[in-house]
Amino acid sequence: MPIYEYRGIDIKGKEVKGIIEADNQRKVRQRLREKGIYLTEISEPKVTQKLSTASSIREFLFPVTLEDRAIMTRQLATLLSSGVPLSESLHSLIEQTENNYLKKVISHVRTRVTEGASLADALKEHPKVFSDIYVNMIRSGESSGTLDSVLLRLAELLENQGKIRNRIRAALAYPILMLIVGTGILIFLMTSVIPKITRIFEDMGTALPLPTRILIGFSHITVKLWWIFAVLLIISIISTKRYIRTEKGRAFYDRILLRLPVFGRLIRIASISRIMRTLATLISSGVPLLTAIDIARSVTTNTILSKAMKSAKEHIKEGGSLSAPLRESGLFPPMVSQMIAIGEQTGELESMLFKISEAYENEMEMNISRLTSLLEPVMILFMGAIVAFVVFSILLPLFQANLIIK
Repeated sequence: MPIYEYRGIDIKGKEVKGIIEADNQRKVRQRLREKGIYLTEISEPKVTQKLSTASSIREFLFPVTLEDRAIMTRQLATLLSSGVPLSESLHSLIEQTENNYLKKVISHVRTRVTEGASLADALKEHPKVFSDIYVNMIRSGESSGTLDSVLLRLAELLENQGKIRNRIRAALAYPILMLIVGTGILIFLMTSVIPKITRIFEDMGTALPLPTRILIGFSHITVKLWWIFAVLLIISIISTKRYIRTEKGRAFYDRILLRLPVFGRLIRIASISRIMRTLATLISSGVPLLTAIDIARSVTTNTILSKAMKSAKEHIKEGGSLSAPLRESGLFPPMVSQMIAIGEQTGELESMLFKISEAYENEMEMNISRLTSLLEPVMILFMGAIVAFVVFSILLPLFQANLIIK
């Protein structure tokens, strides 16, 4: 069933636009008329494997978020578990989805499914929306006849990732806001306030204290040479990004991240938690272990941990276990290799992987809360120290001048 874009005017005289699926344009007009919308413009966009430039722009402006995918996945799982055929379920999703770009993608997926393609193959044609994990789990669910239960696991995985991301964002929101506001205030003082006060000190004709001279010198540099610092900053950022894109640069960068004090531990457990949960979800959905390891490697951007998982895959190919190479790498805490070894011995690998993931997610949440509670007073003290230095540097020569007069 084709999908149409429309513009119209509702009964209140307001202009409305949207996307609707119907057999033809006459049905579109009929359905919109029933909703009290007078149609002014209608078009049928061609949705192909490669989306148009306009669609790409729309995707950039209104991206398909993790929450959008999670909601869509859970809705599809609910419809299929209720006995609704796949084609009709996809049609219902088009009606329920609010994201217009996602509507078009689902419409294209439904068209491909009605043409005889599998759901996994249809989803694979949209890699920007559906990842390899998503596609492979769907493929496994289709081949085993458990698509609805696999979709539920997928929805839980996406929702869990969304919760972790929101926790991190919420924890960092206040420190980042403090840093931005503090930096803005400092720039304002250096560029607007200090130069005016400097003129007063010059008229006094007295020797200025060291803190005041430092403050004035920093203000002169900020006002007159700011463009040099801006150019150097831009060049540094561009050079660093180019270096990180190289294999050697990326490995060096990832190794430094893992060795950072405090933050290194947080980055490590976040990556391990995500790898283990993804691996557990894939294995429990029927994806072969070697394929699952390949996909789980892709969920972390840290190449050091990714190489460790690749080594584990090669070890398994040779008849070894998963726990041994992870223990030998030195990158995974002893608890990880021990629990995986127990899971391999008892045949409960998936449940052990889920437990590892949950344990590290809880640890990550506690570390984030602890870090946030420390960052707030540190930021306040840091900004207070800067303001105190500025105030002290301004008042000190005034006190000296007052003493000289007396």
